[in-house]
Amino acid sequence: MTAAAIERVGVFFETVPTRQGLLARQALGRIRDTDPALAERLRDGMASEVRPDGTVAGGTVPTIWRVHELLDLGVREDASAVARPLAWLLGLQDRPGSFHDGCDRARHARRLCRHFLAGFFAPAPPAQRLAPVTLPTGKVFRVEPAARFAISCLALRAVLRTGRGGEPPVQRHLQSLARISEQWTEWNAYFAPDTIVAGLHALAAAGSEYQDVVRRLVGLVMSNQGVEGGWTHADLFQVLDALLAAGTLEAQVTVRRAATTLSASQRADGTFGTTAQQERALIGLRALLWASRSPA
Repeated sequence: MTAAAIERVGVFFETVPTRQGLLARQALGRIRDTDPALAERLRDGMASEVRPDGTVAGGTVPTIWRVHELLDLGVREDASAVARPLAWLLGLQDRPGSFHDGCDRARHARRLCRHFLAGFFAPAPPAQRLAPVTLPTGKVFRVEPAARFAISCLALRAVLRTGRGGEPPVQRHLQSLARISEQWTEWNAYFAPDTIVAGLHALAAAGSEYQDVVRRLVGLVMSNQGVEGGWTHADLFQVLDALLAAGTLEAQVTVRRAATTLSASQRADGTFGTTAQQERALIGLRALLWASRSPA
């Protein structure tokens, strides 16, 4: 079943002229003669959309995602197209409107305020409502604090990918995530599962320093996996993307268990629905490929 599902999504991506198409063909070892030129066109086109202020269309999520996209396409982290949006993002750390900004009795009791946390990115001023916000995976965050938390985690991953993990504000963000994760002992309590998954994905991007925390959180995800392979109250593709980033043996076992439900949700065209169609198809492909491999 897994092999057939991989082949269907491979056929879908066979000639798709997008970043996702390129990455899918790379994962499958099916690079086309025209792909190098396509990659160059995509890099140039995406770079041209970065404004002088470093943003993409003035939006926080599009700007963060553009850093990810350009890095995926092989643009160096010191290139102007990456450096400018990265500098803009770093300027958002510890600003008003970040997840840890402010304090009240309830947040202080849970150690979720500025007295205990630091380093989060502010995706918008405090008075501006963001939720509902859709991330590139298609996951929608409908609650305001969770939306700000998830966007900050997406930004943190982008910064870590550029090798800036040693900078003090970035370290403070990671330390704050690890501190918050100590409260993540139940799957659907005060912290919603998709919030936990967003934090797991960011911590996984930090490398070996937070490996013990990542393993513990993968265990939490694993222990709450349903018999059919999915998760209640959590987006399947959001979870799979984080597990792929974790890269542990336990994460691979969990992804393998999810392969059945993933394959069952696949459409005849090889995709998994119309929501974030290509991004979810790419995540699905990567998950299916990993599930089909022997444990390292």
